[in-house]
Amino acid sequence: VLIRPIVNAFLDITMSKVILDPHPREIEDIFSSSTKITLSSLHRVIEFDGEDRLSFYNEHIEDTDFIIGQPDLDASLIERSKKLKAVFNVEGNFMPNIDYAACHLKGIRVLTPSSVFAVPVAELAIGMMISLARGIHTAHGDFLNGKELYGLEGNTESELISGTEVGFIGFGDLGKAIYPLIQGFRPTIRVFDPWLTSSYLLREGVLPASLEEVLSKSRFIFVVAAVTEDNIGMLNSEKFDLMQRGAGLLLLNRAAIVDFDSLAKYTSQGKIRVATDVFPDEPLTLDHPIRNSPNVLLSAHRAGALSSALLAMGDYVLEDLTLMEQGLPPLNCKRAEPETVASLRSKPVEKS
Repeated sequence: VLIRPIVNAFLDITMSKVILDPHPREIEDIFSSSTKITLSSLHRVIEFDGEDRLSFYNEHIEDTDFIIGQPDLDASLIERSKKLKAVFNVEGNFMPNIDYAACHLKGIRVLTPSSVFAVPVAELAIGMMISLARGIHTAHGDFLNGKELYGLEGNTESELISGTEVGFIGFGDLGKAIYPLIQGFRPTIRVFDPWLTSSYLLREGVLPASLEEVLSKSRFIFVVAAVTEDNIGMLNSEKFDLMQRGAGLLLLNRAAIVDFDSLAKYTSQGKIRVATDVFPDEPLTLDHPIRNSPNVLLSAHRAGALSSALLAMGDYVLEDLTLMEQGLPPLNCKRAEPETVASLRSKPVEKS
């Protein structure tokens, strides 16, 4: 009768303690039943109780080994941690609510499995690019309104993607996921990414370019850069003036890089075509001018929101957590780099 409590107490001491607090994600969105069972069977999992988050962390931080979530962690809270090895951010963006310098000083890794979204977003990006080039969405709308145009008459604004000029603003996980998908179209690809060297980009098979070159020489431009303190509102009227008439701008990461008021003006004038899955404020207000602008393809921030991608987050976290328990480095998750994380300014998602 006394053996079970003794065994349980021993397991509590020897098993890693994991705080599970994935808000705004739901636990069932990112952990399949089998993955959750595996996590709970191999670790002492403490789920946030939904009450006072600060009190919860004050109670548990000292002997916690891993955190799955993105809670506010200031220097004093981090200093009190005795065993913390990693914080797994499952929101997907490194936000300024963690004292990253304090984590680095204590050897605590801050990680995110955000790469799970790259392929789903890349696939939608290709669909958007094709629709901008061939007017698939506008032709469908014409049919619904009884205004369809047949043959050549319905293709006055269409163009080929094959052999075209493509630009990337940013070339991280998402850019690298789009790149192989457009190779069949044999495009010339230019990339502007101030965090990457020219030699690195050449080895990746793309042409390094300035922002001005990407904007002025490309027929289709993928805006896939992370938002930083240096690029908020970077794409404004001055930059849109550099674009070729009828060129396509595809927004697929975060909207803060773009001046949306100027964007609406340029699309309404027919200067550029735009496909966007992201907006400055979500949900988008009903009276925002971009809703009624011609030459626009809109999607409600759904490019990466696939159940398969979200469940892969849980798998990635469990795999990397297991590796770290064995004294090995994580393989799947991206690290918050001390040189760049402080400059990131992405707006957090509010739901999966």
